[in-house]
Amino acid sequence: MYKKCLILFISICMLFSLTSCMNNSSKDSSSGKIKVVVSFNAMKEFAYAIGKDKINIINMTPNGTEPHDFEPKTRDIEALVDADIFIYNGLGMESWTSKTLKSINNKNLIVVEASNGANIIKNTDAGEIKEHGAYDPHLWISLKGAELEAKNIKNSFVKADSKNKSFYEKNYNTFKNQLDELYSTYNEKFKTTENKNFVTGHAAFAYLCKDFGLKQESVEDVFAEGEPSTKRLSELTDFCKKNKVKTIFVEDMVSPKVSKTLAKEVGAKVEKIYTVESKEDGKNYIEAMKSNLEMIYNSLK
Repeated sequence: MYKKCLILFISICMLFSLTSCMNNSSKDSSSGKIKVVVSFNAMKEFAYAIGKDKINIINMTPNGTEPHDFEPKTRDIEALVDADIFIYNGLGMESWTSKTLKSINNKNLIVVEASNGANIIKNTDAGEIKEHGAYDPHLWISLKGAELEAKNIKNSFVKADSKNKSFYEKNYNTFKNQLDELYSTYNEKFKTTENKNFVTGHAAFAYLCKDFGLKQESVEDVFAEGEPSTKRLSELTDFCKKNKVKTIFVEDMVSPKVSKTLAKEVGAKVEKIYTVESKEDGKNYIEAMKSNLEMIYNSLK
């Protein structure tokens, strides 16, 4: 009797579990939303600007985690198995991508390398090339780069959900217009400044410099690894004094210790600048980039 009751109980539990799974699956399907997985926050910003309420987004890299150092966990891989679209920056930013994609079974997954088609900046440091690859990956910290990446993302949404093509096209055009307006405003402002040099915590702003004809000098390299040598610090000190640098910019996920020391040495102030690698101060992409450009502009005057 006990054995029969146990079998009946297990059967009921299994049936309940199966029904629950079916209901959850049905709910996901009935939402009609595209399941999008992104590698880090900047890709999430672009995806949301275009997809809005027609997509569900999972960001693999937690806020406060450096995307260069991120390695996917089991739950991240499971998310990819169930996703419609996977968006990553590329250019060596996510070194784990190729291996991870080969390990999953999702033949219908649309994979978007958002930087595809970009005019790429090459790394010049032999150590960085050996460790991370030949390219500077920070394309998204550029209004022109953001426009390209957003377009590639928009095209993937149209491919996955063609019935809502006009929705995605409209949102992309709105985002593009915001980028163009911001570019136009600051392109005129930067033309008025004789000084074009600014100093950052790590060398993430080369594409932004390319947009506006600026030049960055940085405490740390493109991938923010290790502290600068005594020789490098001496060079930066001389550079700041020669160019009358009034501001040293620091980023959230790079140690500000050396930057603060440098600022004190040259009589400069320390200001925060955004890389958009993580969600900071509740700012979306446009807000973060507007803040960056305004602070850089003010530092050059």
